[in-house]
Order: sequence, then C-alpha cells, then structure tokens
Amino acid sequence: MYSAVRTHDYDYPESEMDERESLYFDTISLAESEAAAAAAAHRKSISQSRNTIYHSAVDLAGDEGGGGGGGGGGLGGRLRLGGGANAEHAALAWQPGYRQSTALEHLNGGGGGGGVGSGDHTDAAIAAQMIALQNGRNHLPTGIGVTGDGGQGGGDDEVSRRLLRTSSNISNKDKKLPITYSQWKSRTYRRFDDGKRSVDFVLAYNGETQLEEHRRKCEIFEANLQREGLQLEHNKVQRVHFIKIHAPTEVLYRYAEILKIKVPLKPIPGQDQIFAESAHEFKTCLSRMCKSLFSSVQLNTALFPEREPRIHLEFSRNYLELYDTEHPNFLDASTRYSIINFILQRQHFVEGEETADNLGIEKLVQDGVYTCAYTLHDKDDRNRLLKEWANISKWKNLQPLDQIKDYFGAKVALYFAWLGFYTQMLIPISIFGVLCFLYGFITWSSDPISRDICNDNGTIMCPQCDRSCDYWRLNETCTSSKFNYLIDNNMTVVFAFSMAIWAVVYLEFWKRYSAGLVHRWGLTGFTHHVEHPRPQYLAKISRSKRLAGKAYEQDQAGKRTVLDPDVPFWSIKFLPNFTSYSIMILFICISVIAIAGIIIYRMAQRASHSILGSENSMTFKVMILPMTAGIIDLIVISLLDMVYSSLAVKLTNYEYCRTQTEYDESLTIKNYVFQFVNYYSSLFYIAFLKGKFVGYPAKYNRVLGFRQEECNPGGCLMELCMQLVIIMAGKQAVNAIVEMLIPYLMRTFKELSYRHGWYKSHQDQRLVPYNQFTEDYNLLPAQNNSLYVEYLEMVVQFGFITLFSLAFPLAPLLALLNNVIEVRLDAIKMLRFLRRPVGMRARDIGVWHNIMTVVTRIAVASSAMIIAFSTNLIPKIVYAASMGDPELNNYLNFTLAVFNTKDFQVQPLLGGSQHVNETVCRYTEFRNSPDDPHPYKRPMIYWKILTGRLAFIVIYQNIITMLQGILRWAVPDVSGRLLKRIKRENFLLREHIIEYEKRHAMKLVQTELNGHPKSDGELRQRNNETVIRSRDDATSFV
Repeated sequence: MYSAVRTHDYDYPESEMDERESLYFDTISLAESEAAAAAAAHRKSISQSRNTIYHSAVDLAGDEGGGGGGGGGGLGGRLRLGGGANAEHAALAWQPGYRQSTALEHLNGGGGGGGVGSGDHTDAAIAAQMIALQNGRNHLPTGIGVTGDGGQGGGDDEVSRRLLRTSSNISNKDKKLPITYSQWKSRTYRRFDDGKRSVDFVLAYNGETQLEEHRRKCEIFEANLQREGLQLEHNKVQRVHFIKIHAPTEVLYRYAEILKIKVPLKPIPGQDQIFAESAHEFKTCLSRMCKSLFSSVQLNTALFPEREPRIHLEFSRNYLELYDTEHPNFLDASTRYSIINFILQRQHFVEGEETADNLGIEKLVQDGVYTCAYTLHDKDDRNRLLKEWANISKWKNLQPLDQIKDYFGAKVALYFAWLGFYTQMLIPISIFGVLCFLYGFITWSSDPISRDICNDNGTIMCPQCDRSCDYWRLNETCTSSKFNYLIDNNMTVVFAFSMAIWAVVYLEFWKRYSAGLVHRWGLTGFTHHVEHPRPQYLAKISRSKRLAGKAYEQDQAGKRTVLDPDVPFWSIKFLPNFTSYSIMILFICISVIAIAGIIIYRMAQRASHSILGSENSMTFKVMILPMTAGIIDLIVISLLDMVYSSLAVKLTNYEYCRTQTEYDESLTIKNYVFQFVNYYSSLFYIAFLKGKFVGYPAKYNRVLGFRQEECNPGGCLMELCMQLVIIMAGKQAVNAIVEMLIPYLMRTFKELSYRHGWYKSHQDQRLVPYNQFTEDYNLLPAQNNSLYVEYLEMVVQFGFITLFSLAFPLAPLLALLNNVIEVRLDAIKMLRFLRRPVGMRARDIGVWHNIMTVVTRIAVASSAMIIAFSTNLIPKIVYAASMGDPELNNYLNFTLAVFNTKDFQVQPLLGGSQHVNETVCRYTEFRNSPDDPHPYKRPMIYWKILTGRLAFIVIYQNIITMLQGILRWAVPDVSGRLLKRIKRENFLLREHIIEYEKRHAMKLVQTELNGHPKSDGELRQRNNETVIRSRDDATSFV
C-alpha cells in the first residue's frame, strides 16, 4: 500500500529536483522495514515543502484488476492510491493559492477509492482540460476523471496519462529506478507519441483556417520529405497544428556524407601519445600557477566535464566501423538539425513544375503556408546553460564553449568565443588606460598651461560672434583646460602607441586561439566552398531570362535537375550590385548631411547664446552645448541605423549571393560601411576639422553665413572626449535595452495574445503550451543572419576604442564593463526569448576579422593625425626647441595671437560693455601681430610646427606599421604546436584507413578465393593491387 508523503521525509538530491512540483515513482515502499527507511534517510534532505507521490516501479506492471476500496486498486491503465492519501492530495491540488497550471502535474483523486478510470483520454479532451485550467476553472471537464469504488473524482491529466503508458516507462520497469519529472518530460516533451523517436524539427500551421491551395502544397511538401526518409507525425490537439519531424539514422548518415561533415573516430593506435604530449606542453609551471590563481572562474566540471580529445574524419558510410557513434560530438543535435534544415530547404511543394521558385521551407513560410519552422530547445541542456552560463551572477566564469557548440552550432559558438576572447583582451589595455588617466589626474596641478589660464586675469579674448558678442577673459576656460589636461598630457602618445600594438596582438592571438577551437571541433579545413547554393539564389537564376536555360537539365524521362550555372558579373551581377551600393552611398550622404545639420545647429546655438548674453555663457559653450549636440547626434544616428539596417537586407536580397556565407559577407560590408560613416563622422569632424579653418577676426571663414566653430585655448580634445563618451555609452545603453526589453515584451505579448486570443488574427491560433514544441512556438524566431547584428555592435565598439580612445583612455574600460554583461545578455536572449537556431558550421568569424584588420590600420593614421593636429604635443616640442624654454613657462602666450580691434571685419556693438575701450584682443592662432610688416600673415614658427606635425605623422605611422608587421610575422595564424599535431594526426589517420582498407580488401579477396580458387601468384598480385589502391584512396580521402 502506498500513500502520498511529504518530500522532506523522502527526498532526492537537489540535482534530481525540478523547479516545478514533481511526480516521482520510487522503488522504496513506505511499508517496508525500518532498515529501508533508515537507508532512505541517508538521502540529502531538501527544505522545500513540495508534495510528492511515491510508487514502486515494480508496481507499474501491476495486475489488470479493477479499482479497489480504501486500500488500493490495480494498474493496467489504473493506479492504486490509498483512499485517504487520494483525498489528501486532491485537497492539496485545489487549495487556494495552489498554481493551477502545475495541478496538471499531480494526480487528482476523489471519492473513497483509488484507480484511474477510463475517462476520455483523447487529445481534444486533454486540450479541453488544459484550457479549463488556464481559464481558472476549479474543476475538470466532464468525462475526464479518476474513478474509484467511491465514485468519480478529480481527473486523469496529460501527465498521468502519458506517464502510465507502458512504452514510456518500460526502461524504468526493467531497471526499477526512480523517475523524476525531468526524466519523464525528456521522454514525452520532445518525442513522438511512441515515446522513443525524438522530435528534431517542427512545422506549424493554422489547421482550421488553412486554404485549400496551402493544404495541397503541404501534402506535396510533406510527401517529398517522407520520400527523403524523414518521419512525420501530426499533432492536431489545438487550432495551431504541428508536424513533428524525426530524422532516422540512415538519413543522417546519407546527408552527413553529402555535406562532408567531420565526426570523431574511435581511439586509434598512437593518438594517446599525441594528446599526452600536447597536454604536457601546456602544463608548465606558469600555467599551473595561473590555474590556481583563477580557479574561481573555472567551469563547473560536474556539469561541464572536460571531453576526451578525438581525431575527426569526414563521414563516409564506407568507414562506419571507424567512427565513435557514442561520442557526444557524433552527429550531435545541432548537426542533426542542420541536416534536416538542409533537406527542408530543398524540397519542392508543387507537382509537375519543379523549379527553384517552388522549393524550400523558407518560401512556404514566406507565403503563409506554414506559420513557422523551428528546432526545439532541450530543457536539460537549456537549464544547465541558463544556470551556469546565461546568468549575470556568473559574469566572471569561463564560457562552456564545447556545450555551446553542441547546442547552437559552431557559428554561434565562435561568436561567443570571440566575444569572450575580445573581452578578456580588453583587461590589460583597460588597466593601462586607467593608469594613464590617473597620471593626468595626479599631475593636474603641475600643468603649466592650465595653471597659466587659471591665474591669468588680464588676457582679453576676441568676441566669438560678429556684432552682439562681448569680449571675454581667458580664465573663464580654467575648468575646461584642467579637464583637457586629463587626456592631453605626456602619456597620450604612450597610450596611443600601446593601443596600436594591442590591436594587432589581439587580432593575431585570436586567430591562433580560434584555430585551436576549430580543430577541437573537427572543422579544420572547412571552407565556404563546400557550402551548397542558397535556394533563393537558385530561384533568382530560374527567373532570369538569360540564365533560365542553364538552370535546369532535363533527361530523357522528362525529369528536370536543378543546376548551379556560372553567373557572369557584367551582364547579370553588375546592375544589382551597382544599384545596391548606390543606395548605400545615398544613405551615407544623408548621414553626412545630418551631421552637417547638427554642426550648423551648434554654430547657431553658440551665436544666439552669445547674442542673448549670460553670465554662464562660457560654461554653456564649453560643456552644455557639446553635450546636447552629442545627444541629438546619438538620436539621429540611431534612427538612421534602424532605417538602413532593414533596407540593407532588401538590397542584399536583390543581389546574386550564391552561398549563405557570401550573403552574410555582402550584408555585413554594406552595413558596416554605413555604420562607419554614421557613428564616426561627428568624431572625425571634431578631431580633424573643428577649429582648423576658422580664419582670424579680420577675415573669418563662414559656412552659410555662420562663423565656423572654434576650439578652446586648450584644444578640442576635451570636446572629442565628451562626444565619444555620449555616443559610445549611449549606443551601448540603447542596444542593451533593445536587445533585452524588446524581445521580452514581444515574447510576452505574443504568448498572451495567442493564449487569450486578444486579436482577431490570433483567435484562430489560440495556443495553450503543454509540451516543448508548443512552448517554443511562443518564442521569437531566430533569423539566419541574426548574429551579424551582434558582431556589428561589437566591431563598431572596437572602432571607438582603436580610432579615438586616446581622447578618452577610459574607453576600453567602458567597453570591458559593457562586454562582461553583453556576453550574458546575449546568452539569455538566445536561450529565453528566441527559438533554437539551426546549427551552422564555420571555421572563423568571417569577414569581421578583415574589417577589424582594416580598422586597425586606419586607427594608426587616425591616432597620428589626432596627436599631431588636436593635441599640444608638437607645438610644445617646437616651442621648447625654438625658445629654449623646456618648462613651458611662456607657452600660453606663445599660442595666442594679437589682434587690433580697429581691424574687425564687422565691428561689434558693445553698448554698455566694460571692454568698450579695448584696443587689442587675443585669439588662438599662429599669426603675425598687427604691427608686423606683414600683419596677420603666417609666421615662420607656424610652418615649423606644421612641418613637425607632418613629420610626426610619417614617422609615427611608419614605426607602428613596421612593428605591427613584425608582430604579424612573429605570431603565425596557427601555432607550431598545433600544426605539428595536425600533421601527426593526419599521418595516423591515413595509416589507420590504409590498414582498415587492407583488412577489408583481404576479406574480399578471401571471399572470392573461397568461391573461385586462384593460384598463389594471382593471389599475391591481387593483394598488392588492393593495398596500393587502398593507400591511394586513403591519401585522397584524408
């Protein structure tokens, strides 16, 4: 006799417990001896007040008898429960505050007896029961119940109905092991109705409002899938119907060979020595010390055990005996999903006319035949990753890259590997940036320029607008000059030099690191040339009049075969590419015009504020105006980004991109070029143009009637710093909100609207999630090119810190803090809010590495020009050398030119100003005084400074470029250790296949010999020919 008990009496370890109330079948009988109870007491006690029903696993095979009285009943589709316990559990299940959605996970008994009756177990009845619970009803629909000899009671639900199936619990009956809720769910939540075949892919459609044309397409498409060997099962419980797809082993083997997928081999002779030597080389004293220091960031080996290394080989059914089919990486889930997706993308849905325009699941989803097609999340792996990886509290821990690759595929895993590596590489340069900033803060008081500006009460500066502006005193810029020194000091050049070296080191070591990862995952040698053409590409060819005849080949039986013809560039590809990039240039011009509009806004605001007058006028011009302009710039940038990002996808669709890799690269380049101009234009303006072509008071250079903006006496580097912080930090904040808040709101809205049918369009698709594919249906779709958005965000950030970080040494620190959170936020988004993406193979991060390499080279020239033209380094050096004043005591006066107020181009209307009688004023320029024979012309010192600036740019750029070249040469893309290992593995692999082929050939020869005896000479000749042929075949295969 068994009864309901409390889990704190008989508990499983916490690792066995689920986050929900659970249903357990235990091998321990509550009526057994005290010894059994004492043994059970050794289990770890858990303090949760969950209620659990225990039953003996042996009793699952109980008698066929009917329900009993208060003492029990039988099981043959019936479950024995003590009457008192049954009533107790029923009261528990429906008590106030009990979550009705989890009541389905309990048996709800009633009356005086205890057997599961023969109520309505159809899918429709189960769905009706679940909808009733969702709608808050406190009773079950008629006809679904638990009966005993006392009458009808609570109800038999989906959980109990499936759990009592013989096919679902046969292994438990044999092994007499306890079944947890998670274990039960793994058998039923993601499987066919037989409880054995796994659901590898799901198609969804509206079953009750499906058009006849769509129904016909579905039938043809599904029939073609079945002809390919896929197994289908329909689920029509609710209005949204689902088609569960399972790929048998034979199909996986066939397409793994077609797609040239590498899989791990069984251990082969000699591999242990290679692996042992590689492991020994890494176990140096330094590595052991680092491992002990960073033990707190290591992965939980209990959840993510370290895997035994294996040698990988392209799959071939001829060598099936050589592969380790039990290895986790052997045709793992992401590989299975990619194979099924490959099949789905290439099946026709129209009979007779099988063209490239009527094939593929994407076309069916686009036409509304299916609402979506997706793979399923795995609850166990997903929860493990959510707990240990997609968790902000685990920010300092390493990432389980092998498990990420198994779950999402190599392409997604490489993104997270790159993001983690990039974040770790930011640590040293962030520390150095903090030290440089602290240097400026500590030596603040010793700066002669800011000290002279703050102590100068007599220097009168020229008005900043033509008529209504008054003269102003130089010491009004005291605060801004001090802040300017924080970033324009002796460490500026050192930091810029360090950033240039860091960028190359980061890129080179990433290539080495990724090469090791790719080899570990069996993707060495994979290239996009192995990829098959995109169905959309083939469809474009079939619609082209010039290529339609080359797109197909028809045999004598009338069967048409889709071909992959060569598409000429000038006659076919040129026009789409020209149109696409022309529109991109148009948007770049729009972005530049927007930046110019903001610059004019700043000029107008500066002039209007000067006209109106204010005692805080200088504070407004130096601090407030740049900040407001930066915020407006950020808003404009974000709006243009949103518009162009969606347009870039349409432009790329217009082009002839043969493979998915080519498509992604084309989309990436167009987007990044636009983002480069969009995000960096205002920063380049401040760094290279602002204040450089202003003119002088007697002859100002104007734009649309406005005087150009001037830099403060200390330079424009402070304003560049403010603009960089606003755009960089603002962009990161906006992206964080967009990436997390919007998906959460969209998923919640979609789930509620489907569940409650809020809108007419959703009423026909009302959905109650009760298994994995219905749960995942409410998630947001995962796009094939969704990763490029994540890459784009990070590469734009990389541009900020390499191109302009010398204006703000703390920029790498901001990037580091953002990225630490970004890794976890991206993981949370992919696991919680998005459907599981189809795994894709990749050997690197693609065109993004080339983009970062180009940015690194541009950054060298950018840093050189910023140092030369936007800092005071070169003028200070020239002044100290020319004037013999290394202490720079009179440097401030050296940088200010004198102007006679009688020579104003437009005389100011000063009115009651206290500076009415001023005869001279100063302005920041290198020009002759009004008393010079050549007044206001450029003096010789100006040309010396200009020569020094140009010489610095040439010398700096050449030195950095030479050092970067040396680093690229000294750090090969693949380490010598890994190259040696690859060569040795290939040799072992080749020899292993030769031996296998030799044994196989000998068996064939022996079989033939047994059937047709031959002479010894003929037999030796046949053996030699077979061995030579097998050696050649093995060499070409490897």
